[in-house]
Amino acid sequence: MPLLEAGLRALWGARYTTLAALGECRAGGALLLQSLSTDIYQNLALEDWLHEYVQTWGGQALLLWRNGPAVVIGRHQNPWRECNLKLMRERGVQLSRRRSGGGTVYHDLGNINLTFFTSRQRYDRRGNLELLISALKGIRPHLDVMATDRYDLLLNSAFKISGTASKIGRTSAYHHCTLLCNSDRSTLSSVLQSPHQGLQTNATPSTPALVKNLCEEDPTLTCDVLMEAIAAEYTRRHSLRDQIVLIDPRDDSLLPGIGKFTQELKSWEWTYGRTPKFTISHLFSLHHDVNEEDVKLNMSINHGRIESCSIEVFSDWLPSAMCDHLASDLIGNRFCPTETMVLASAHLRACSLDNELHNRWNALCEHVMAIM
Repeated sequence: MPLLEAGLRALWGARYTTLAALGECRAGGALLLQSLSTDIYQNLALEDWLHEYVQTWGGQALLLWRNGPAVVIGRHQNPWRECNLKLMRERGVQLSRRRSGGGTVYHDLGNINLTFFTSRQRYDRRGNLELLISALKGIRPHLDVMATDRYDLLLNSAFKISGTASKIGRTSAYHHCTLLCNSDRSTLSSVLQSPHQGLQTNATPSTPALVKNLCEEDPTLTCDVLMEAIAAEYTRRHSLRDQIVLIDPRDDSLLPGIGKFTQELKSWEWTYGRTPKFTISHLFSLHHDVNEEDVKLNMSINHGRIESCSIEVFSDWLPSAMCDHLASDLIGNRFCPTETMVLASAHLRACSLDNELHNRWNALCEHVMAIM
């Protein structure tokens, strides 16, 4: 790809390293890269861009990267099943769908992400994990770390410190994994707990596991210490002359076309619209004076849009026509609180309601939006 070649030549000529490194990679050598961004969408876009580069030129590379608070779901997963979207919105935790399969993970600056790019023939998850184990034991020999048959890393044979996922193309592949150093485990456990009980889907489920930070085992371990150890091990194994190459995924002039990758990954259509079909059956109670009114909500959602909807209030608490009208208008819309709020507000303006009915309507709509 001419644009890719031009971008890499600009990158390698712009104070980060020399064109000799590019020549080595093109000839089947290796590169060690570190992203300057902590934005999940930019870093996943960088993965896409580098995957195209490796596919075009061959060679191999290791990319080190970290993100601000984010939940990353697998390509074939359902975000409503995998995480607490309402809590994430409240806490400013980003949601992103990656292009590889696998389960859902939580990222923050206490977690290290590693992506191994190779040709399809050189794809070797076990070898990559052995590299990480060697790096860890090289600086802390007392650590009890092992790889599992699922290509996770366990600490003390019990606690997961690294999860793994991969993408295999026609001629190239990448394997990426996490490494928990000092992540916020309280936030991790809370945002990865879906509040939905009545959700039915055939989407790929995550496998829950006990997790632990490496710093809990050894307080002297930091992300910088771990990244330096991994970089040193990768450099040693591939006989690299240079150390880490810094790369900025925000610079479209150095990485032509990367902005398009970023925008696609940020889009609603990719993040939510790729969700396999699912149904929700939700029963909740609304307080009214000293009583509670039961409400039953049933929805079918496909590609993130509502295909069918029914809202049943089991009394004269609200006029049934209002609930039916809202349910009908929701069909075809995105399964998201923003669009639902717009519809609910429009209905409210069109109806002549006293204060009591007004409050009941708001309470109903708030509960409907809370499950989205």
